[in-house]
Order: sequence, then structure tokens, then C-alpha cells
Amino acid sequence: MATNSFLKGFTTYLQLERSLAKNSIEAYIGDVEKLIVYLQDSCNGKSLLNVNLDDLRNFLVYLNEMGIGARTQARIISGLKTFYKYLLLEDLISADPSELLESPKLGRKLPVTLSIEEIDKIEDSIDHSTPEGTRNKAIIETLYSCGLRVSELVNLKLSNLYFNEKFVRVIGKGNKERLIPIGSSAMKYISIYTNEVRNHLNIQPGSEDIVFLNRRGKQLTRVMIFTIVKNLVEKAGIKKVVSPHSFRHSFATHLVEGGADLRAVQEMLGHESITTTEIYTHLDREYLRETILTYHPRAK
Repeated sequence: MATNSFLKGFTTYLQLERSLAKNSIEAYIGDVEKLIVYLQDSCNGKSLLNVNLDDLRNFLVYLNEMGIGARTQARIISGLKTFYKYLLLEDLISADPSELLESPKLGRKLPVTLSIEEIDKIEDSIDHSTPEGTRNKAIIETLYSCGLRVSELVNLKLSNLYFNEKFVRVIGKGNKERLIPIGSSAMKYISIYTNEVRNHLNIQPGSEDIVFLNRRGKQLTRVMIFTIVKNLVEKAGIKKVVSPHSFRHSFATHLVEGGADLRAVQEMLGHESITTTEIYTHLDREYLRETILTYHPRAK
């Protein structure tokens, strides 16, 4: 069975059995391709089926020497473990060589969050007199009000806005649907955008049901959302490294700080595991620690 056949079968497995998005599938395939290049260069073109644990450990050394960081190495290992699990399921190998492969130890990286004041500054930097400004105000409000991922935002549909019930329906990772409460401010600015800007666009085929469009009436891309946020953050004079995901982190952090139940936050974020959501309790403890150090007389 040729290498291309492995990758084709693995792609089908990720699509059908794991229900992964296109970007995730490309990342997994890229991980396997890195191993293929290593095997060709350093192991005389050894087959993926004949790889052993020592080969994989040497591959990690190779990645390290290439200057690839620990976090990226850990992601590549995760991809390879999934690949060898697929080969095992297909009876193409009798033992998983990645089973005992350990990832590099990672410190838990706390995400960048914005204060309410910083979010207000970003929104205040928007020029509301332009059609793009009206749209961008609605985008920022939606990101922060609902804690959406970028992919969920760009794929948000008019038919999935239930403003009477104050919910929106989104399609998250693995094509899983969830309902998220939406605040009155986000509903207000989405309505202004759809009624005063979107209604006047020449909407292109395929984008008729998409909420946020560019000036040519086509669905916005992920890259465009990153660019919009980057430009607004610079204009607001905020020095943090802010991405669209920062509004999702801020949404969750502010809920936890306000006393929200962690299970409810998990549900709204669409996290499969509560462990992923627990990072926001770490953020909350860090906030409490800073508050004590700043204001308690014995801490000074």
C-alpha cells in the first residue's frame, strides 16, 4: 500500500469517523507528511508501517534541532498518535509504535483576555459612519456576547438567529450544533447591520444565508476577521497581542469571574471536556491574586 493511499484513507477516516473540519484535517495530514520527510532523509525511506518507538523519538530530536517549539511538537505527536490509531483500526499494523511516545512537558499557557474597558475602547475606535464600521461593531459584539470561534462567526447564518428566544445556533468543532444565549446589545447591532447595510449589498450565490459579508456580498474569511480585529486593536492603542479568540477568552473569563457555573460555560463554549474550560478558573484565581497584591495592606 503506497504512502498516498495511507494519507487518502487517513483523510477519509478524519472526515467520516472523526467529523473534523478541513483546517484540522490539513494539520493532521501535515504532521504525517513531516514524518515521511524525516523517514526519507534519515531512515533510508523507511515505510510508515515499519516505524518503531525509537524512530519516533529520533523524529522528535530532529524536530527540536529544526527549532520547532515544544507546543508545536506536542501537536505533531498528537497528530501522529491519531494516524497510528487509524492504521491499527485498519489492521495495517499489529502494534502502535506511538503508544509510549511522550509529549514535551508544557507549561499551561493562559490565554490573552481583555477587560471590559479594553473591549469598550476597541468598539469606540470603530467608525460607525461607514458600512464596514456598522458591520465590524456587530462582529465584535457577537464575538464577545456569544464567545464564538472565528469559524463559527464566519459561518453564522441568518436562519440560525432566534432573536425572539434570544439564542443563536452555531455549528462548532466536529459539526456539533449548540444553542448559545445572545445579549441585547449584540442583537441590536446585528439588526442594525442586517437592516441598514446587508440589505443593500449585491449578495453573491452561496452567501444568501450568511450573516456577515464583505462589500462584494461574499462570506467573510477567517483571515479577514483577524485583520479587522488587528486594525481595531492598533487604532484603540491596546498593546496586548489580541486575536478574535481573545473575545472568546474574555467572554468565558468574565462569566467565571461573575460566578457562572463552569458546566454552563463549558456548554456555551462547546468544549468536549470540562478540563478545557477549567483554564478559566486559573485565570480567575490569577485575577484574585492580583487584586490582593494590589489592594491588601499586608501584601504591599
